[in-house]
Amino acid sequence: MSPHILILGGTTEARELAAALASRPGWRVTTSLAGRVTRPGAVAGEVRIGGFGGAEGLTDWLREEQVDALVDATHPFARAITAHAARAAAATGVPSVVLRRPGWRPGPGDRWHPVDSLDEAARLLPGLGQRVFLTTGRMELAAFAHLTALHFVVRSVEPPEPPLPPHTEVLLARGPFTVADESALLQEHRIDVLVTKDSGAAATSAKLTAARELALPVVVVRRPALPDGVTAVPDVAGVQRWLDLTPR
Repeated sequence: MSPHILILGGTTEARELAAALASRPGWRVTTSLAGRVTRPGAVAGEVRIGGFGGAEGLTDWLREEQVDALVDATHPFARAITAHAARAAAATGVPSVVLRRPGWRPGPGDRWHPVDSLDEAARLLPGLGQRVFLTTGRMELAAFAHLTALHFVVRSVEPPEPPLPPHTEVLLARGPFTVADESALLQEHRIDVLVTKDSGAAATSAKLTAARELALPVVVVRRPALPDGVTAVPDVAGVQRWLDLTPR
């Protein structure tokens, strides 16, 4: 029988995986997108938009759509959907795997300040600089809204959601960005400190190189831990090997 693969998407790797699997004769590939980005880009195979209604809703969908394998290829900080996917896979017995690109690692010359949350990042900032380049996404800026003495430059693909810090400049842009691009931005806006999440994406790592070259401190929010017992692989090839070896 033709297998049905559900990909929880929204990342570059998810699109690459959908294209690879959709090219396999007879395979049905469905990619689920949360719908937070208005122009997500083309995705091979079937696409569904919107949430499932928690772990229970995803459990029902896996059964109703006769899914043979579940691939969580969401952003490394999509804690809730990853937890829901793990619970739904356990409830249904559907084999599941998490596709997680490797995280960033500091190198010589980096001035990293690792933290476990955005709240912890906000507590550090007043001691690190006055002008902050904030690249943590557009939906979680409330943690910084009370920092009235600092100036923030926020970059996101779409306008950020309030509340925002009172002194905020928004740059709407979509990567990838070069090191030259990032260096010019940091200098033009007189940035003192960079705040970012450890997304691990090569397309967004140029800012780290630029910060290193300019000797700027970087506050790096660590990734949340994966749920206990899940299988994780680092790339699309790893998922394909896992699918080929997994009974369905």
